[in-house]
Amino acid sequence: MLGPLGLVFAVAVAIVATGCSNEGTPASGQTPASAPPSAPVRLGFFPNVTHAPALIAVERGLFTRALGPATPLETKVFNAGPAAVEALFSGALDVTYIGPNPAINAYVKSKGDAVRVIAGACSGGAAFVVRPEIQSPADLRGKVVASPQLGGTQDVAVRTWLKSQGFAVALQGGDVSVLPQENAQTLEAFRLGTIAGAWVPEPWASRLVGEGGGRVLVDEKSLWSDGRFVTTHILARRAWLDANPDTARRLIEAHLDALDLIAKDPADARAALNARLASLTGKPLPDALLTSAWAGLEFTADPLATTLARSAEHALAVDLLKPFDTPLSGLYALAPLNAALTARGRPPVADLP
Repeated sequence: MLGPLGLVFAVAVAIVATGCSNEGTPASGQTPASAPPSAPVRLGFFPNVTHAPALIAVERGLFTRALGPATPLETKVFNAGPAAVEALFSGALDVTYIGPNPAINAYVKSKGDAVRVIAGACSGGAAFVVRPEIQSPADLRGKVVASPQLGGTQDVAVRTWLKSQGFAVALQGGDVSVLPQENAQTLEAFRLGTIAGAWVPEPWASRLVGEGGGRVLVDEKSLWSDGRFVTTHILARRAWLDANPDTARRLIEAHLDALDLIAKDPADARAALNARLASLTGKPLPDALLTSAWAGLEFTADPLATTLARSAEHALAVDLLKPFDTPLSGLYALAPLNAALTARGRPPVADLP
């Protein structure tokens, strides 16, 4: 948020990629002669419970099955949105699960040209967790709190909330200092007492409570009129989307299959999620912690576009977004999603007017 937008992207460089993996690459000789291999789909997501549809779809092979043997899947893992946006801008990534504010920044920075939201994924699942001695917002004065990355969705949320509490908020310093860092570092800093709190997505909020002894000061859903707000949606590079409409459609079908699994068999969905988290982080989440993290989430194909517009207002108010003239309605390309929903007998979802 320095400078504002230029610095947001300047600092968002580190792909946390616990690796880049090939999912579903066909064995030699399996590709039909009539379907020559196409370029792999490069898909990003975070090792967060709020990105469960992506993690489940990878773990259960839903993307691989939907894309078919001629279209390999490569996955890349990020800590927060600005780094994923940098990968989209550089052409290293085609599609990513991501929060609203980095998507807005990417869209505005490119004057409406570079990216499109093609589906929703998750509502809720973010909270401001503080140390036990923080009994009220006033106790935060002079303290340091953390967010996952400068310019990310939770970074905007914590700065917006601090401003609403009467604190002077700055990109550096202010009445309460906001320290952007990786979530794993935040957990360690919280345990050591070097930060007073953090606004983080699940499972990190539950981990700060369960492993760090913290308490939830603000559940973000309490700040929205009906408790619903976009935490995660799917963002595609527009040039890739225009060149690969059928591949994008198949990717959306796999995403909807993951949402169906979550709705029909939550226990199996959580097991798939935890298996993929274990493969990415080295260990699964304890069952009680995962259940706690899962409880506050709504997984939905609806991108909740009106809440994205409000997120843009928040980013403007805390100097994380420059004033812009490009209508945010152009950010959405929901026709393939709505066609898939209609085919499944479900109502379409709305973008911005």
